[in-house]
Amino acid sequence: MASLTYFARRLLNMPNNIILSHIALESGKQPRHSIIWLHGLGADGQDFVPIADELELPVAVRFIFPHAPQRPVTINGGYVMRAWYDIATQDIGARQDAAGIRASQSAIEALIAQEVERGIAPQDIYLAGFSQGGAIALHTGLRQRLPLGGVLALSTYLPLAETVADEVRGEALRTPIFMAHGRDDTVVPYALGDASRKALEELGCTVEWHEYPMPHSVCPEELLDIQRWLTERMNAE
Repeated sequence: MASLTYFARRLLNMPNNIILSHIALESGKQPRHSIIWLHGLGADGQDFVPIADELELPVAVRFIFPHAPQRPVTINGGYVMRAWYDIATQDIGARQDAAGIRASQSAIEALIAQEVERGIAPQDIYLAGFSQGGAIALHTGLRQRLPLGGVLALSTYLPLAETVADEVRGEALRTPIFMAHGRDDTVVPYALGDASRKALEELGCTVEWHEYPMPHSVCPEELLDIQRWLTERMNAE
């Protein structure tokens, strides 16, 4: 009950109590697990909706696919598109949009709180994301007072890495992390993803790392690995 009270308080105290527009799908009746899946730059929540049908999981799951806010993106000439934060240069690890990243963290925490209000325990909530969405999933998961079921970080990196050691919650280090990256990724370079993995492990996180012969994308083998990883955790609860 304490965990429910904590997350409910977070939801009630959020400015304007705004919940992101999102797509919600349930794989069965009365789901007791939730997966909040964040899309990449310029996409929307619809991008990963097919995942809900492709993953064969042992329990009923509520999938939530939020739409990132529309905002100008510097690297794309200021063009307005859905983005979790601004990107200033090709070197995505430089000149990071800390304010945008933290605003997206708050928005995802509101979705977590909403799921807890529906009766889903924090340890049965998973954050997943691709590219920019994966960066927000990592950033947010590490800053929760209570551990989540897990974080799936796909073709992504650890944003604001220099702040994590000071901001990470001790209990959050128990949240298991699945990371996957393409060796031929030129959008989020493989080296950046690998360096992020090593930084997380140095913090004390448990990271399961996978790499594939692919560019900035998701492959069938990766989906099978995700399905296995989720199944192991959901069966263990």
